[in-house]
Order: sequence, then structure tokens, then C-alpha cells
Amino acid sequence: MEMTERKLKILHAIINDYVKSAEPVGSRALARKFEFGISPATIRNEMSDLEEMGYLTHPHTSAGRVPSDKAYRLYVNQMMERQELTVDEKMAIAHELQASINEFDKTIEHAAKILSKITNLTSFALTPTAADDKIKFVNLLPVDNRTVVMMIVSDTGKVSNTALRLETPCSSDNLQLLAKSMTYKYRGRTLTDVLTGNIIECFHNDVEAMDKLEQDIMPDFLKTLEEMLNVQLYMDGMTNIFDLPEYNDIERAKSFFNIFSHKDEFIKTVINRDTGMIVTIGEENMDEQMNDYSMITATYSVDGKQVGKIGVIGPKRMRYDKITSIMEYLTDNLNQSFQLEEGGHDSGK
Repeated sequence: MEMTERKLKILHAIINDYVKSAEPVGSRALARKFEFGISPATIRNEMSDLEEMGYLTHPHTSAGRVPSDKAYRLYVNQMMERQELTVDEKMAIAHELQASINEFDKTIEHAAKILSKITNLTSFALTPTAADDKIKFVNLLPVDNRTVVMMIVSDTGKVSNTALRLETPCSSDNLQLLAKSMTYKYRGRTLTDVLTGNIIECFHNDVEAMDKLEQDIMPDFLKTLEEMLNVQLYMDGMTNIFDLPEYNDIERAKSFFNIFSHKDEFIKTVINRDTGMIVTIGEENMDEQMNDYSMITATYSVDGKQVGKIGVIGPKRMRYDKITSIMEYLTDNLNQSFQLEEGGHDSGK
């Protein structure tokens, strides 16, 4: 059966109406709301054809129709026109990001909050995997003569600040000398190389070659590198689903929260998605728990290198046109914030 221009217009109208109302759409309602220039009976026949073609489904409890996964995919691929953000929305995004511009992880956390607030959906953001990050520099900042803050900065802008207690007092000058020495040894080395490669073996085989201060700090240095390897997941708006009529059913709400009950699996699912703006609808999602939902993810960059993801998950009847525009603008702002050129943004946590 051929997809005619009239069928496309009717399908487009059904999708728009269902996204707004969450109610199955009938032919009479369509005829009242949209000027197709045809009778409700003709609309009903076209809807029957669309159902036969797999674009509409017919809930048992209603005479109306709802879009199928196939319909949403056609909409995203062919019908959707990106909706421009309002000036207020753009200003809100810029203002929120600016508030945490010098703290990398805080900026990512704020980005998730912004996305949830504007879309009224559940949002998430992943910090970069740091296995290939290279050490940029090490700094040791004295708090007193026995307490030190160790700062490790990677080439992607990831920063870890760790407070540690020294066994013996140490002067500020000696700390700075050691920081310069460690920076010289490790600059340009990946975190993984430092943790697993010959560099550490050399130290283990010749511990006496280190001075006492370096021996004192080394365990905390290695532990901090291990922590930097971990991907951080930030989520916001988990309870937003209760504002949506389809989640008045407690069992359906439980099924939504179950998606996030295994954090590591969810992180793995997001990491394995392609880069760029990716929309997966219903059964396109690899995880069966997500077959009733849609997920949209976008990739943000640090110094031009794609490193992390941000996204939303919610009902299939979401505003794809608006959400993709919001995410595009948000990631553009993140990318600009994370430029690490000379004099640019070195963020901390």
C-alpha cells in the first residue's frame, strides 16, 4: 500500500495530537481539529490503511488510534522540523552553565539539571571515560605542614582534588619541587599506562630511589588515578514522570524506575550508543526494559574530542522536535565551555 501525501498529513496530525494529549485519536476529533477538507469517514478509512501499514495501533480500551514505533521513526526521519528555542530558554541554559564554568563535573551535573527542567523529562549525563586521558600536570597544595591537597589535571580538563595527610611535616618548597618532578615524569602519559604500565613497575622495583615524601604520597596518587577512570552518572528529574498521565499506573512507574536499578548496566547502555544526536524509539532500544520508551542522546566534546554523553529518556510521545533542538544548543554550549586552548577553560571538580 502506498504512503500518499494525504496519509502523511493525517499521520502527522495524529502524532502531534497524541504527543500533546496522551489520548488515542479518533477520526471525528481529527476532522474537528484539522482542516483536511475531507469527511470523518474518509479520514477513518485512511487511518485504517495506516493501521494496516503498521503506523497506527488500536488500543483495546478505545476507539481511537495511537502512533506505533514505526510512525515515530517516520516522523523523526522525514516529518520533524526542529523547533527554535526561545530567547528565555537560551538565556537560562547559558546562565546555568556559566554558574559552574570552572568545575568540569559540576558543569556536567548542571547540564543534566537544565535538560530535565526544560524538557520536563528524566535526564542524564555521563562524564568522559578517562582511560585514554593523559596527565597534564600534578600540583601539591599545602593546607598546613601535614595536610596537602593533591591536584591531578588531565588533557581533557578532568581534575581531581584529593586531601591527604602526610606522615611527616613538609615545607611548601619541597611540595612544589615534588609536584614539578611528578609532572615531568607523568606528563603525556595516559592514566591507564601509569596504573598498569612499566612506569609504576619501575617505582615498585626501586622504591628506595624515591625520597620519603614521594613514597608517602604515591599510594594516594595511584588511588586518585583509579578514581579518575570511573565514569560518573548524573541524573535529574526522575519524578517528572508522575506529571505524565500514562504513569498514573503504579506498575508502569515501577517499570520505569527499574531501568535505572542497575546503574552500571545503564551506564554501559549509554556509552555503547553511537556519537552525535541519536534517537532510539521503543523496540529500537537494545534493553527490553526500555521498549516502551524513547531515548535521545547527544555527545559533547572537550577541546574538539568527543568524550561524554547527555540525554533524556521518557515516553515515546515526547516532543522530538523541541528536545533535539534543546540538546543541540546545550551541547554546543558545553563544547564551547570545554575548549582547552591557551587561556581557555581548565575545569575542576
